[in-house]
Amino acid sequence: MRRFEYNDPQTIPEAIALMARLEGAKSLFAGGTDLLVEIREHIRRPAHLIDLKKIAGLDGLTFDPQHGLRCGALVTVRRIETSPIVRQHYRSLMSAARELGSVQVRNRATLGGNVCRASPSADTLPPLVADGARATLEGAGGRRNVALEDFFTGPGRTLLQSDEILVEFQIPAPPPHTGKAYLKHGRRKAMELATVGVAVTLSLHEGRVSHARIVLGAVAPTPLRALRAEALLMGEKPNDAVFAAAAQAALEESRPITDVRASADYRRRMVGVLTHRALTQALEAVQ
Repeated sequence: MRRFEYNDPQTIPEAIALMARLEGAKSLFAGGTDLLVEIREHIRRPAHLIDLKKIAGLDGLTFDPQHGLRCGALVTVRRIETSPIVRQHYRSLMSAARELGSVQVRNRATLGGNVCRASPSADTLPPLVADGARATLEGAGGRRNVALEDFFTGPGRTLLQSDEILVEFQIPAPPPHTGKAYLKHGRRKAMELATVGVAVTLSLHEGRVSHARIVLGAVAPTPLRALRAEALLMGEKPNDAVFAAAAQAALEESRPITDVRASADYRRRMVGVLTHRALTQALEAVQ
């Protein structure tokens, strides 16, 4: 492994100051499940590692019925998976967390790290976007809050500036009569990158769809909202024909590529299948 200088700031301002002061390539260290592998394999060559784990306040997980969930960037994926709060109010996020790697990886990996990695196949991204999550970023210029839908700019790329740290997520509380689902398809059942992922958030009012978000993963450079599919659902009484039309629209909106995991055509067809299934499961989960 290439040598690097290790830094362990105790506060966010100290970490930001280090990022501004240190010369050469720098990497932020949270869970390290991707970073350390990439350093060992010489994919990344940081001169400095800035460990965020000792910064107090980045591992909070709280829920308020009015304002929703506040989740620190250092909350582990395993904690998301096992949280009763997340299970009750954010079931699609819980399902996505359960799909990420092995339990050993989930005990180390952080939600902030998974998001900042910005992999098109990352499991937690579609449900976070489907739930309208926002992220708080802090840097030398102060704090700013951005919709996670706008956070990703390409594979492995985000809006984060070189001196900024993602410190917290905010996810709105779901309205009454809301159901959620996340489905993932891969070549095997465990420890697999998504070939296709679909997250759905569906709300009903007086038996008709009042809110719908369908977010596709691994079929575009960033998480992709299927806006035409969502529009087809609005105001409709949910049934198989409506879901089939929305699934077809999502299929047509996807922009997959062919790679070692699947062809573009196969991915496109799986978008239709998984969207229909996710809509059905979300409807069954409406409370």
